[in-house]
Amino acid sequence: MRFAVLLCAEDTDYMKKIYGGYFGVFMTMLAEEGEILDLFHVAHRHFPDDQQIGLYDGYVITGSCNDTYGNDAWICELLSLLNKLDSMNKRILGICFGHQILARALGGKVARSHSGWDIRVQTVNFSSSTKMFTRLEMSTTLSLIQCHRD
Repeated sequence: MRFAVLLCAEDTDYMKKIYGGYFGVFMTMLAEEGEILDLFHVAHRHFPDDQQIGLYDGYVITGSCNDTYGNDAWICELLSLLNKLDSMNKRILGICFGHQILARALGGKVARSHSGWDIRVQTVNFSSSTKMFTRLEMSTTLSLIQCHRD
């Protein structure tokens, strides 16, 4: 299988040192043996072209420090790409900013929270039929740190 990672963030020195960059986090977390993950730094306006889009079995949209309700050129181009991918029934995984921009692309509303930052630990329960991240040994529950203000 082949996946495109749509990178929406800038690498920090820490990410470069520990993972070789933000893309390395996704390679470590998601890539299984035999799979190919290709990087498109969409925040720098590097997008897959129309001929490349069909090559991918799925897409991963990363987090970002940007607001999903902004209208920067790359965000508008990403919205257009996501609408195209949806019309093609492509698999899309959005993480943080990624799921918010996907919601916006599909007609949802994303805005600043009136109550400010939400910082907490959220417990997620997986059913026994969940088949994701098969390379990782995961329990049926997972406590995740949640931090956002949108």
